[in-house]
Amino acid sequence: MSINIEQAIIHEISQDSQGQLSCRLRPQPLLNSNAVESMLEELHQTYTGKAGKGFGFFGTHGEDGEANPAFSNALNEYRSGELGFVEFSSAASKLLQEELAKYDFSQGGFLLMSCYTSMTSDYLFVALLNAKPSMTVLDDMELSQNNHLDLTNVQLAARIDLTEWQADKESRKYISFVRGRAGRKVADFFLDFMGCVEGVNTKAQNKTLMHAVEDFVASSELTKDERQQCRDKVFDYCSERADEGADIEVKDLADELADSGMDSFYDFACGGTYELDEEFPADKASLRTLKKFSGTGGGVTLSFDGGHLGERVIYDPISDTLLIKGVPANLKDQLDRRLKGE
Repeated sequence: MSINIEQAIIHEISQDSQGQLSCRLRPQPLLNSNAVESMLEELHQTYTGKAGKGFGFFGTHGEDGEANPAFSNALNEYRSGELGFVEFSSAASKLLQEELAKYDFSQGGFLLMSCYTSMTSDYLFVALLNAKPSMTVLDDMELSQNNHLDLTNVQLAARIDLTEWQADKESRKYISFVRGRAGRKVADFFLDFMGCVEGVNTKAQNKTLMHAVEDFVASSELTKDERQQCRDKVFDYCSERADEGADIEVKDLADELADSGMDSFYDFACGGTYELDEEFPADKASLRTLKKFSGTGGGVTLSFDGGHLGERVIYDPISDTLLIKGVPANLKDQLDRRLKGE
């Protein structure tokens, strides 16, 4: 187990035939059985590995669109011992029910809340899970239909770093949340019920870092291979931080580069030219630009390793053309077949 579970509970928010939502509240926490431990371990690993998460904080009343402080107030009371975990989670369920009632697209779901420790941080995990039917073969070989929680397709989930929240009142990234496939607006109600305000534009920070790295190697006296080594070093460091669920620390990254003989990156990146925070979460999609060039448009999709630029792939900006030497075998086979057919 990579996590130590303190408390966990599930409440149900359901909709009746008239479209009215109601809460079915569990009166006691879940027992820390093997099933609960396995479920939360799977959710923790899945959530930590999810790319493209957003980051925010508890907004105060009147800030950024009248953020509702009810959830954070109840969480404060739980952490201070004024509320028990069951009472806190029940209050959260009712807040979510009230928020869901404002929309006509929701049918409810199962609200899972769990406090646990991972590494040196305490977390509160909050997720609205759906149930989907499945078939089971019984001992007598009869089929039985059951509902089970869909843990592989979690779209409404957030995790609060309780340690960071209480240690750094100025932090704007102690809440992480899953961005919906259709963008954040689909999940707005889930953030609103917690009073969460987006605080860090992770993609923008990562793209700014990538620009700083490219400008840094372009202004240096490094060879072509040394420049690619610098990019690889940045990619490896940032990817490792992403896998660990830890922030990119620009000073730490600069020290890594300095160990490889590439000095002064910290002064270069944080000297005022770039609007770069000292630390921010990693975004794997943005990091890929250090390794690959890719693009899609006008019915053409291209992707190639960055190390091939100037060698197997020649770019001429004046004529707006790419020359590819050594066409991939499977693509060459398709092209040859098409030419023979014509």
